[in-house]
Amino acid sequence: MAGPQQQPPYLHLAELTASQFLEIWKHFDADGNGYIEGKELENFFQELEKTRKVSGMTSKSDNLGEKMKAFMQKYDKNSDGKIEMAELAQILPTEENFLLCFRQHVGSSAEFMEAWRKYDTDRSGYIEANELKGFLSDLLKKANRPYDEPKLQEYTQTILRMFDLNGDGKLGLSEMSRLLPVQENFLLKFQGMKLTSEEFNAIFTFYDKDGSGYIDENELDALLKDLYEKNKKEMNIQELTNYRKSVMSLAEAGKLYRKDLEIVLCSETPL
Repeated sequence: MAGPQQQPPYLHLAELTASQFLEIWKHFDADGNGYIEGKELENFFQELEKTRKVSGMTSKSDNLGEKMKAFMQKYDKNSDGKIEMAELAQILPTEENFLLCFRQHVGSSAEFMEAWRKYDTDRSGYIEANELKGFLSDLLKKANRPYDEPKLQEYTQTILRMFDLNGDGKLGLSEMSRLLPVQENFLLKFQGMKLTSEEFNAIFTFYDKDGSGYIDENELDALLKDLYEKNKKEMNIQELTNYRKSVMSLAEAGKLYRKDLEIVLCSETPL
């Protein structure tokens, strides 16, 4: 959208709710790849500096480059030049660092999808809000993480506040997958490589030779290679293996169904 961006709300507060934290995160992670980097990071740091000045907080140096370098040394723990949610939460603490707390307990993307499929029985990409508590309970059990009822209730209510913003009683997979650690989030791996419905249907039909409605792991390899070539991106064998593993976490008994794959690859799904 055109026009200047508004300053994100709540940046000046010391304590944030989980929903406020997510709003700030979404504001700066403009491309939705799970990190704040490049120009996003510059914008975030400039807003942070403005807020500090308004609050009367000053630093020894007036050089923005020097201050940003010191900032990155402090918060970019893995020195990759990017800030991920776990690192940002050190700067903007949430109530109990909610997202980080939950992300430590959710297990793998395969466990996440196994729990999700139990509730999204029609493969719509949504579960009902009244099913959320059961979904979270199942997810924590699969990850072999103990929890008590008050903590489960807290998780449920916080996630509802964060993700059912329009109050329609539906929670989308694309939003709920943010509960996964970035490296486990299969939906993030294909940012910038989305297909239209027509392109997706043509590719899926090509590999689903018998019209069964699903493809297997070997057919997925070929599909991913074609997808990368279409987007003029290089892919080595290790990347292909990792991406295949991520996508196959959606499969049931080695069968990757059309609707499951469409959620990941198609830009025109209702997510």
